[in-house]
Amino acid sequence: MDSLGGRCVAKREYLEKDYRDALSRYLAEQTEQALYLGQKISKSAMENDISPEEIISMHQNALQQIYPDLSNNALHSLDFLLEVMLEYGVAFRELQSLRHQQRELKSEMEIATNVQQTLLGTNIPVIDNLDIGAISVPAKHMSGDYFHFVEDEHNRVAVAIADIIGKGIPAALCMSMIKYAMDSLPEHRTSPASVLESINRVVEQNVDPSMFITMFYGLYDPTDHIFTYASAGHEPGFFYDYQENSFSELMARGLLLGVDKRTTYKQYERKIEVGDMIVLLSDGVTECRTNEGFIERDTLVEIIQESIHLDAQSIVNNLFKKLEKMQHFQLRDDFTLIIIRRKF
Repeated sequence: MDSLGGRCVAKREYLEKDYRDALSRYLAEQTEQALYLGQKISKSAMENDISPEEIISMHQNALQQIYPDLSNNALHSLDFLLEVMLEYGVAFRELQSLRHQQRELKSEMEIATNVQQTLLGTNIPVIDNLDIGAISVPAKHMSGDYFHFVEDEHNRVAVAIADIIGKGIPAALCMSMIKYAMDSLPEHRTSPASVLESINRVVEQNVDPSMFITMFYGLYDPTDHIFTYASAGHEPGFFYDYQENSFSELMARGLLLGVDKRTTYKQYERKIEVGDMIVLLSDGVTECRTNEGFIERDTLVEIIQESIHLDAQSIVNNLFKKLEKMQHFQLRDDFTLIIIRRKF
């Protein structure tokens, strides 16, 4: 017998002795403390992969040793119980196998999540005349949302936010491909429409038609304070006019990425005055579901308005916390929110 087999036999013999001693003590005392020993043996049996039918066999052997004159009927009843538990034991081992696979899958998902965070990580740029806040929280392990900032040598700030209608590892891999495509197109960054058209061709050639991707791309130029942007079917954001103290939708129309490689995108412009604010988001923000149904966009505006006096990061954090609470702390979709405000 090899060393592993010897250890398994030794563990079983040790467990059988513990079982017999614990059973003997309980039959003699019948106290809660003695009964508690059974729970300890149960945990030890599970740790050593002892099946339910083996436990019954241990019980039968222990009874025979404690009560040598035990009636045959009592012993035969345990034979019957053992037969009943055989099928249960098969199901038990299948469950153990599934649990093992689940642990392995969980470990792989944690690794994949860490890889995704590394691949898709972005730094929020620090610009003198801009206040920028961002938050992105996945509903599950892997996020189908993506946002990215790029600051060029002229202090222009490009911002991208995308959403894959899908979850899990395929969505994460797709996001990584989009980020790589964006990083490979530095010459087009000054034209949001061109950026979307280039990425659209990449998506059309490389992504399964069943996956739908929306994306918004904008560029802020500090020399003239113009925000230029284009959208590929992405959730409309908001524009906050400081002088008027009012919100309006940041509308931009465009076809989803990957539908047609010949798609062209319209480019829009918005003058950003001191105190004005750009709010970008994914549909996980607007499709927040409460007991009464989906929240209205007006509700989002009201929550933002409540903390408009705070810095951009505090505003996005406050909105997330309130919507999370409204959903009883159970996100149903990935949540991404970005706020860009001109300071002077």
